[in-house]
Amino acid sequence: MRGSQPAVPAARGNLPLELDAFVGRSAELTRLTEALETARLVTVTGMGGVGKSRLAAHAAARTDAGDGAWRVELSAVRDPSLVEYAAVEALGLTDQTWRPLRRVLLDHLAERQLLLVLDGFEHLADVCASLVGELLRSAPGLRVLAVGRRPLEVGGERLFPLAPLSEPEAAQLFEERAAARVPGFALHEGNRSDVRELCRRLDGIPLAVELAAGRLSTLSPAQLLSRLEDRFRLLTGGARDAPPRHQALRTAIGWSHELCSPEERLLWARLSVFAGRFDLEAAEYVCSGDGLHCDDVLDVLGELLAQSVLSREETAAGVRYRMLDTVRAYGADWLEATGDAERLRRRHRDWYMGLATWCELDWFSPRQGDVAARVDTELPNLRRALEHCLTEPGEVHLGQYLAGSLWFYWVGCGRLSEGRHWLERSLELCAQDGTQEQARLKALWVLGYVAVLQGDTVPALSALLECREEAERRGNATAVAYAEHRTGCLALVTDDMTRAETLLRSALDRYHEIGELNSNVLMGQVELAMTLAFQGDLPGAVRLCEDVRRVCEDHGERWALAYALYVLAYEALTEGETARTRDLLAECLGIAHTFHDLLGTVLSVELLALVTAVEGDPAEAAVLQGAATRMWPSVGLPLFGSAYYNAPHERCEAMARERLGDERYAECHRAGARLGQEAAVARALGPARNGRTLGTVPSPRRLPPEKREPAVSPTSKGGETTG
Repeated sequence: MRGSQPAVPAARGNLPLELDAFVGRSAELTRLTEALETARLVTVTGMGGVGKSRLAAHAAARTDAGDGAWRVELSAVRDPSLVEYAAVEALGLTDQTWRPLRRVLLDHLAERQLLLVLDGFEHLADVCASLVGELLRSAPGLRVLAVGRRPLEVGGERLFPLAPLSEPEAAQLFEERAAARVPGFALHEGNRSDVRELCRRLDGIPLAVELAAGRLSTLSPAQLLSRLEDRFRLLTGGARDAPPRHQALRTAIGWSHELCSPEERLLWARLSVFAGRFDLEAAEYVCSGDGLHCDDVLDVLGELLAQSVLSREETAAGVRYRMLDTVRAYGADWLEATGDAERLRRRHRDWYMGLATWCELDWFSPRQGDVAARVDTELPNLRRALEHCLTEPGEVHLGQYLAGSLWFYWVGCGRLSEGRHWLERSLELCAQDGTQEQARLKALWVLGYVAVLQGDTVPALSALLECREEAERRGNATAVAYAEHRTGCLALVTDDMTRAETLLRSALDRYHEIGELNSNVLMGQVELAMTLAFQGDLPGAVRLCEDVRRVCEDHGERWALAYALYVLAYEALTEGETARTRDLLAECLGIAHTFHDLLGTVLSVELLALVTAVEGDPAEAAVLQGAATRMWPSVGLPLFGSAYYNAPHERCEAMARERLGDERYAECHRAGARLGQEAAVARALGPARNGRTLGTVPSPRRLPPEKREPAVSPTSKGGETTG
């Protein structure tokens, strides 16, 4: 290939956008694309730094997959039990049940035409092989492109070993990257032979070539070649059994390391403690001290960036930096050799515990959306901090604290399954300890909360009872309030309204006594409003939710506001004010969808279906009911098996069937069930229906008297919804 080529964007999926040109590999790209057309599992193998991920991304972008190409990045995943979480996350799935994640993946992929790219699996080969094998057997439309340093060894696997670049392509890559560092740089008769010899000595390994090009701002190609030859001579006495290309890569990285200043080498080593991306503030805290002043970190980091040791990325949470795995591994070896690795891991843990604490507090503020984006971006490092806490002796209580502090993310951003994983793991590892009981009690009520939302009532009740009994014994008023609150939620979703009202009123009184005010407290009010509405006291429910609305507006809180709006929308519907109902539900649905709150999303769609039927469009109502039906399996038992929650659904279905007939209703329902979540939300939030052609049946102005009792609630599984 004579020129560089931009990536071809996939129509659907999550393939990364590339910031620099893709150079060479024309023949390999063609062969890999052809392999994906004839084999369902193709594994690109090769040494680190040879360009496997870049080639795979380009081939995936060129592959015709109706449901898109989706990349699962596994290099930052250490715990094999988190592989399925990484896949669910990459596919953008939100599942709030306690179903095994493998079943979630199987159900999602069963009828889709999709390419799954597993990148960096070699340290998790066994669990990945098991997962890929089962997925391929169960999902006939699935293809898998695996990327690693070894085969998966799964039946039907087609191997695609990737060699380094040819000498001309390596020289072209050097020229491309050098020109980005030194404007105007180009190959000419005076430097061409040096560049080609440099690329030859580096065996055409792209990472090694890019590292060399990163030095061109201070050294000429001739000087680079001279210093590299010195480095090779120094290494001739060691590692003779290593493959030559591996020697070349390690030589190139080590040579680049030697050319760094002492401060740059120190920061390189210390940055290896991060998993995936990190920001400047984290680097300044974790890596400063003992030879590197905090004020110098920015300048030193800039030098590593200029030398291609680091790359810079834009994320929803701002600028982030990252190292390639091979470069990070080299730094990690040096960090271990310095004897400073354990201290750096503790500083990493402390930074992310502090981040979780700050985010929990800031969740109750106008910055909720920023907090959600921040935790999304930092999740690999938060996982690493959790792993550290739960594997180091004497630090389990810190893991309980961290898992409990992230309640707002597990619940509010659609991460119930992973939250339960960490909470249960932390509580299993440590018996009660009087000196650290607060962290354990918080982990218990958060676990109970998560299990309630998942509809898993027995473990929920067990955790909440243990929390309350221990909290009362130790005189921990805060934990008592939260345990009582969540037990009230459990009563709510099991249709015990009298007990739910008693417990929720008591919990709110306790919150008032201890001065607690946050999203949890507001959701307690919404849940109490639910019980009043279900018992026929709609005015009382509205008063509670209007108070929640005022507090949310004062504090900039959006998540709890969505559920208050839901109750207000129901009240508006009972009064026949369909336009106001639709406006309230549109805001509720918009907030829920933004936070990946599948529960809030599906409840909003259910009630919008009833609004649509009342407006006189039974066909569209049936479509929305079909869309909701598709969402419920990822939430739990449809409408929680509750007579209260089910009443609006039954009313909507009866109205639609009466006007459409069973056959037409089923046809519209099936059309809705084919909609993905994004399409369903877009449909529900479509343009105002005032000018739309409706059905021939006139729209009733008010709900019939016999149906005016509240029949839906913004929370489910009893509490602050899944966010």
